[in-house]
Amino acid sequence: MSDESETKSSKPQRLISLDVYRGLIMVTLAFHGFGIAGTAAAHLEKNPDSWFWSFMQYQMTHVQWLGCSYWDLIQPSFMFMVGVSMAYSYVKRQREGQSRQRMLGHAFGRALILIFLGIFLTSHGPLTRWWMTDVLTQMGLGYVFLFLLWGKGPKAQSIATAALLVGTWLIYVLYPNSGVELEMGKPEVNVSSNWAQEHLQDVGPSWHKNSNAGHAFDLWFLNLMPERAPFTGQDSDQARKPFTANPGGYQTLNFVPSLATMILGLMCGELLRTSRSNESKARLILLGGIAGIVLGWLLSVTGICPLVKRIWTPSWTLFSTGWCALILAALYWIIDIKQMRRWTFPFVVVGMNSIAIYCMEMLLRPWVAKRLQIHLGDNVFQIAGPLYAPMAQSTLVGLCLWLVCWWMYRNKWFLRI
Repeated sequence: MSDESETKSSKPQRLISLDVYRGLIMVTLAFHGFGIAGTAAAHLEKNPDSWFWSFMQYQMTHVQWLGCSYWDLIQPSFMFMVGVSMAYSYVKRQREGQSRQRMLGHAFGRALILIFLGIFLTSHGPLTRWWMTDVLTQMGLGYVFLFLLWGKGPKAQSIATAALLVGTWLIYVLYPNSGVELEMGKPEVNVSSNWAQEHLQDVGPSWHKNSNAGHAFDLWFLNLMPERAPFTGQDSDQARKPFTANPGGYQTLNFVPSLATMILGLMCGELLRTSRSNESKARLILLGGIAGIVLGWLLSVTGICPLVKRIWTPSWTLFSTGWCALILAALYWIIDIKQMRRWTFPFVVVGMNSIAIYCMEMLLRPWVAKRLQIHLGDNVFQIAGPLYAPMAQSTLVGLCLWLVCWWMYRNKWFLRI
């Protein structure tokens, strides 16, 4: 951005709406969607025709392949917010006198920490699992590239975004011999023939689950680092577990189009730092969000590119980022323009310690639930009846994690990377 457009002479103010947005997403995750999906499933067993519980279950679970739910917007929101926050965090470092080379080194170190923390948190069982499809590893894989575009202006950032999306589309559509056998349901890695027939019938073969360019890349890349058990003195071959497929269909190469999500977030963050009026900033982000949703939807309905979050298709990038922009615009208007902030405290507490509560949610959720049962009784989650037990458990466990963040907030302890 040009010097004329930026308010570089004034100290950058903290973007409270970003803290609240981050907190909103983390509360959803830490409270495990308040157990709505589990409670909805219990209700649907009794009344399969309930439109209300069908809608709630859909919104609080990942779609099987095509489409978008609220739960599907969690990871795009993280990626988008990384871009927005970069527009502020590195300006602060610049003001402190750090050179671009030093900041590049910091970005590289942060990227490595994010990648290895993601691997650490998602390696369940006795094996180190080198899968790189969770939100932290995906952030880390694209973070240095994002930094290289920081401060380069909307033109360069727009060109980079377009190149990433078009390049991803070409990689998938030009990949030969793609597509599952719909009648047989192959590949048969947690994919039954019914699943394949139900969810892939209207999807072009370039975008089929575990039979696409991203899957082919992972078959090569992840088998360079096979899963290994801790050293026990046994023969190394016995500790190997080669990668065959991701059960959910997620791919490492998702970081390429999701980098576009982060760049679009960076563009929004740099827009918010300009000298434009606050109302103009909110309006531009709102219009950009609507444009992203419409364009992503059009790419999908015309058959050019389906809307698939699990492989982060270019249409999904535009569609989901559009929703992220709408959420940010709404929060910015309510909180930073209209100054309606009384309700924000529970979300700010979490938003300012998002890494801490994310790690607690990944590592401590079952432990906290068990402690609650030990000290409050085995039936503590049955207080509202068996149908609502998932909601009670998720809410009580999430509240415990929130209280830890509240204590950290009061003592000004903030976990940073």
